[in-house]
Amino acid sequence: MQVSRKELVAVLSPFNPWWRGEPIADLPAWKRAAWSELDRWVASPPVHRAILVSGARQVGKTTLLLQQVDALLKQGVPSANILYATFDHPLLKLAGIEAVLEAWREREPRADGPEYLFLDEAQFIRDWGTWVKHQIDFNKQRRIVFTGSAMPLVQTEPESGVGRWHTIRLTTLSFYEYLQIKQLQLPLLPPLASLVELFEWPQPRFYRARELAAPYVGHFHEYLIRGGFPQTAQVESITQAQRLLREDIIDKVLKRDMTALFGVRRVLDLEHTFLYLCMHDGGLLNISDLSGNLEVKRPTAQHFIELLEACHLIYRLPPFGYGKDVLKGRFKIYLADAAIAPAVLLKGKGVIDDPALLGVATETAVFKHLFARYYARNVRFTYWHGKRGHEVDLVAEIGQQLIPFEVKYRAQHTGARELKGLIELCAQKDIARGYVVTKSLDDFGPMTELPPASAAVTRIMRIPAPLLCYWMGASELRQPDAEDA
Repeated sequence: MQVSRKELVAVLSPFNPWWRGEPIADLPAWKRAAWSELDRWVASPPVHRAILVSGARQVGKTTLLLQQVDALLKQGVPSANILYATFDHPLLKLAGIEAVLEAWREREPRADGPEYLFLDEAQFIRDWGTWVKHQIDFNKQRRIVFTGSAMPLVQTEPESGVGRWHTIRLTTLSFYEYLQIKQLQLPLLPPLASLVELFEWPQPRFYRARELAAPYVGHFHEYLIRGGFPQTAQVESITQAQRLLREDIIDKVLKRDMTALFGVRRVLDLEHTFLYLCMHDGGLLNISDLSGNLEVKRPTAQHFIELLEACHLIYRLPPFGYGKDVLKGRFKIYLADAAIAPAVLLKGKGVIDDPALLGVATETAVFKHLFARYYARNVRFTYWHGKRGHEVDLVAEIGQQLIPFEVKYRAQHTGARELKGLIELCAQKDIARGYVVTKSLDDFGPMTELPPASAAVTRIMRIPAPLLCYWMGASELRQPDAEDA
């Protein structure tokens, strides 16, 4: 079936109001932390590559693209040289990329200077890998930005993508971004460029930070149950926010995207698998237990897990180590956002009153913030399980450094007895510093009661979760350096 150019122009025109000299409607003033990286690659790319903006549904990928279009127009780029097209639209998907480009050029003759192509949901472009490869190799005047589910895009034709695009990973909103979007008037917290700076703070500064952070705690708990999606963050009712998260985001991924992208037919089994993971957020994946409970074969269950990760609904962390340690170990599963499990399991605000559920949600949020902060440096995240049965929730391998994080989100003060795994790992690997994520604002500062053997080589800092997530989100606005953690 052929789609006429007239029909294509009729579809493209509303998506490209700048062709008519009109502004982009309803463009928010706030920008995601990833904006600066995207702007840098579009304005003056260090190498000639396409840019892939990847992330879950409704995290703001399209808004990010349109904000970049707006910036280009304000810089004087000719409107005729900018195209936005979403291949989620059935007619554009049917026509194909070349027909879309021809319709664009029939409507808007090219002006001098580079062309800018912003292609949404690019996974629906036929033979997209070959097309992108050809464009990057032979058309130096085109700068291409495309969105989609990064993992299926990359895994479909990995060889085509080598050196052809730069990936910008867009997670759900950080706690810092959430507060900016809500436009809340809160006391300004002291700036922190890197966590390591805390070890140089004088004691009075910790006291002052605790006082300033008091109004943040309630908003942090609401953030955990409302969700880090721009749409849910701005809905007044938490109940409605959770419904939107459940119906507009999760259900569409499971029931529509999985079928369209991967040809999944056993949608009910896939939903049950995801429900199982929501009930075990932050826990170790027992694939035998999962397949047994859901009555699906082990390879099928494993395949579902990989698809959920590909669509950015979950993260998988291997155990610390290499070779057999990883092959024999079990993956740790985190959901893409702390609010997903409460929304799917219909927990509502009950999470705040349940210490166990609140602890799980906090650990998920902490991991998401650390991942978002450091992914660009190819940081490897694992968890650690020692021979004595002690564990450490998260270990970040940053270059030659190991930075462990233990989450203890509970009312009690955190002492050395509660950190046997962290202390054991630090002593075993001669780790210079580690972090404990706490609940109480009073549980903030360097630990002084460490065992003599570990105190000689290790410093441990206790940081309340709202402060850690705030600072990780705020510092994401700049490029990480070697001493960030």
